[in-house]
Amino acid sequence: MNHSLPSLLFFGFIVSTVIAIQPEKTLAPAGSTTPLATAVQIEFFENKVRPVLVKNCFRCHGENEKAIKGGLRLTSREGILKGGDTGPAIVPGNPEQSLLVKAIRYKDTNTAMPPKQKLTDTEIAALTKWVEIGAPWPGSDSTAVAKGSKSAGYDWEKFRREHWSFKPITPIDPPEVKNTKWAKGNIDRFVMARLEAAKMMPNPSAEKHILIRRAYLDLIGIPPTPEQVKAFINDAKPDSLARVVDELLRSKHYGERWARHWLDVARYSDGLGGFLDAADLPNAWRYRDWVVQSLNEDMPYNEFVIRQIAGDVRKPETDAVATGFFAVGPTYISDGGDPEATLQAQAETLADRVDTFSRAFLGLTVACARCHDHKFDPITTKDYYAIAGVFKNTAIGELSLASKEGIEAQKINEEKVRLAQQALKQFTKSLQDPEKKEKPKFTQEEQKRIDQLKQEVEIAKKTAPPKAPGIHVLKENGNADMHVALKGDLSKKGDLAPRKFLQIIAGEDAKQFTEGSGRRELAEAVVQTNNPLTARVIVNRVWEWHFGEALVRTPGNFGTLGEKPTHPELLDWLAARFMANGWSLKWLHREIMLSSTWQMSSSHDVTKFANDGDNRLLWRMNPRKLEVENWRDSLLAVTGELDRTIGGAPIEKILESNRRSLYARISRSGDRFESDAFFRTFDFPAAQATADSRTTTIVPQQYLFMMNNPFMINRGIALAKSLEPLESNEVRIRTAYEKLFSRQPEDREIQAGLAFVKDHPENWPKYAQVLLSTHEFLQMQ
Repeated sequence: MNHSLPSLLFFGFIVSTVIAIQPEKTLAPAGSTTPLATAVQIEFFENKVRPVLVKNCFRCHGENEKAIKGGLRLTSREGILKGGDTGPAIVPGNPEQSLLVKAIRYKDTNTAMPPKQKLTDTEIAALTKWVEIGAPWPGSDSTAVAKGSKSAGYDWEKFRREHWSFKPITPIDPPEVKNTKWAKGNIDRFVMARLEAAKMMPNPSAEKHILIRRAYLDLIGIPPTPEQVKAFINDAKPDSLARVVDELLRSKHYGERWARHWLDVARYSDGLGGFLDAADLPNAWRYRDWVVQSLNEDMPYNEFVIRQIAGDVRKPETDAVATGFFAVGPTYISDGGDPEATLQAQAETLADRVDTFSRAFLGLTVACARCHDHKFDPITTKDYYAIAGVFKNTAIGELSLASKEGIEAQKINEEKVRLAQQALKQFTKSLQDPEKKEKPKFTQEEQKRIDQLKQEVEIAKKTAPPKAPGIHVLKENGNADMHVALKGDLSKKGDLAPRKFLQIIAGEDAKQFTEGSGRRELAEAVVQTNNPLTARVIVNRVWEWHFGEALVRTPGNFGTLGEKPTHPELLDWLAARFMANGWSLKWLHREIMLSSTWQMSSSHDVTKFANDGDNRLLWRMNPRKLEVENWRDSLLAVTGELDRTIGGAPIEKILESNRRSLYARISRSGDRFESDAFFRTFDFPAAQATADSRTTTIVPQQYLFMMNNPFMINRGIALAKSLEPLESNEVRIRTAYEKLFSRQPEDREIQAGLAFVKDHPENWPKYAQVLLSTHEFLQMQ
């Protein structure tokens, strides 16, 4: 195998070599000269841009010929590009040169738009970003305008019959294959059948040192020790890997590693989202720790879902913490206090809840139906407001962790403070002459009494028991259906939208939700076994987290704009078996990791790559870069510094701590804490919306961090110091390779290392730092 050769030249080479990341594939019709928007861009447009245009712009720049002002139509991309009397409204990709952006920023009062009231900062940011990313617009929607609550007339049965994700899960027997030696399990037979049909062969199994490193990084997020690697390599029993997998699934660190995957989906943060969403969430970490614990206990996934939607309704004392899935998300407030601003803040909060709920659990973009029936999927505005109505009847609260005695003591003290303040107010008021405007003067006795009352207030405050910690949770707040908001404007009511599940899943006669907010009924509808989406969605996500690519490569969009599964029969077989095995995620891990498919080598093959460069047929394991948390935790693990304490409050300066990266304090805005800047440099997702997948970039800033940041310099020093007691430079080099790469170094690597440190012991920290920054350490093979 051709391993990376450590050298200080590595840094200069990497910094001068920036790998271009290919743009996302677009959906362009045959003969089209303008590429259409991607699925992700369409979601952004429908959720963040169209509602702003509909509400604020269409009255004067819509389809009504008589009402058009300035000759400008904003109801289609073509109209916006054509512009009006003053020229094109936008320059795609260049917001600074776009008249529309200049107008909404209110820099020139003569051209400021909308004329009556400036848009909110959030709305301005959304339109600016939209122009910056090229002003994507749904391709089939050249002039479509929201019409309110009328149905688009979907052929429901056709969708259920023809679109793969709405069909019932129908598991089939794994296919027969010729290569039975490689196809050890059922997963392998599905994969092998596709490969044989394409006249391709899968890669052989990876070497044992690669397999154990892959297993450790995959399941607990840190590499194995040299002793663990040697034990596995020397274990000739056929179930050696199965025993390693079982051991790792029993580890408490499994929950930490896999909780981070789910927290991406939950758009988890410690609050502080910026303007209109600036609340600090000091107890968000209790939800994070609940996720860790739930995964370690292998809580059935259907129960995991129910508790996050309606835990407070079922068992508030024990399960309410799970509703942090929603409670620690964005909650917008009014920026002006006027009714319109209040409604807008409520609309944005509801949009977050609907979007997060539908994409996380169902793989559908229901929020795209906020202003109009979904353009591509069978989701109506009534569907949107039926779900939004559930969350409108839900509030954010705090559940105290105090004992009953503590709660009672708190109430008593609060009453003492209230009574003392009331007595002070009444006494001073009784001494004042209402006809005198000047400041009242009190006698010595009166002032003495006032001072005494003030002292009583202060004593009551100081003797108050310390406030017990709390948990951010959902709570019931009503039992009323919403009206459809015409064109997304909550002040303009359309038809009533009774709370119930999506029509495409539950049918035209879906049962209405009547219990409180309806969250318990909603949660139960999500995990019904006749709902074809939920099991498919989570199985697909777990597959992606194991392989780097999902079977459906748009994990948050199983609609018509999403990709079709590469192996639909395999996806359904796994979903059916997953439910049959009690919705157990640990069962799913074992099934995947004990397959030949997961155990394949990631080695490159020119011929196979030419036939299937995207590896859609699964002829090899996808080599992939470690997530930033895995990489940082692994750095601390191999240098012997990792603090393996589980749980607790977040750490603001994570680069000065030896705790795992999961415990870093992160802001929703991504710019409040030291950990924010570090994580964002290494592709950490923004916590403002559910993250289906992480992007992977290779940019100079990452390698500058590895070269110059004190965190990396100190790791090099720590690794070098841990090697000092060993008897020779060669043994030190061999041990370093075993710790970092789970393998022995090649002769050329030993010679390169010896040449660098020979007669220069002060070079050991630099050499160690280079090893910690190599491509091989950064990657899961």
